[in-house]
Amino acid sequence: MKIVVFGASGGTGRETVAQGLAAGHHVTAVVRRPDSLQRQAGLGIALVPDLNGTELVDDVVSGQDVVISALGTNARGPVSVCTDGVRSILGSMTRTGVRRLIVVSAYAASETRDGSLYSRMLWAMMGGKMRDKDEMESLIRASDVDWTIVRPPALKNKPRTGVYRAGTEVRIGLTSTISRADLADFMLSAATESTFVHQAPRIAA
Repeated sequence: MKIVVFGASGGTGRETVAQGLAAGHHVTAVVRRPDSLQRQAGLGIALVPDLNGTELVDDVVSGQDVVISALGTNARGPVSVCTDGVRSILGSMTRTGVRRLIVVSAYAASETRDGSLYSRMLWAMMGGKMRDKDEMESLIRASDVDWTIVRPPALKNKPRTGVYRAGTEVRIGLTSTISRADLADFMLSAATESTFVHQAPRIAA
């Protein structure tokens, strides 16, 4: 399978690239800087400094079986990294005929924002990022691609276990976590099946 990973130099992106290669997929990692990842067998590295560069993004997306977005930022305040990136990705998918999209969002975005302590705390601490995810999700839902929006709680840098709960009704609370490695494992599994097409599953250890 041919998989392209946007946000490939971040924690979740790196795990997705590594596990995709280990599973025998041909992986293209989209990065902004040429020194972000080491070259290795089966890995294509696409340098795209700005996702608004339509031709560059089209070239990367064209011919892929699955697009995975692990875009994010550590910036504070109002941000639009996810919204802008996914808008560009969706445009390229439409132009090139690629159908399958898997995107990392967050629990407490869109319809999962509720009155729980978890949701209130997340929005209080990272309101700018959460609004970005809301906008991103609106774009995805309005598209005609075969999308899956993945909703993790707090992410940890721990080894892959393959033991986690995933589904649209999984309960998420203040102590809920998932490792980036297990999140990547789930996204790659979703890439090979249609169980969660047009759904937004939650995932937690």
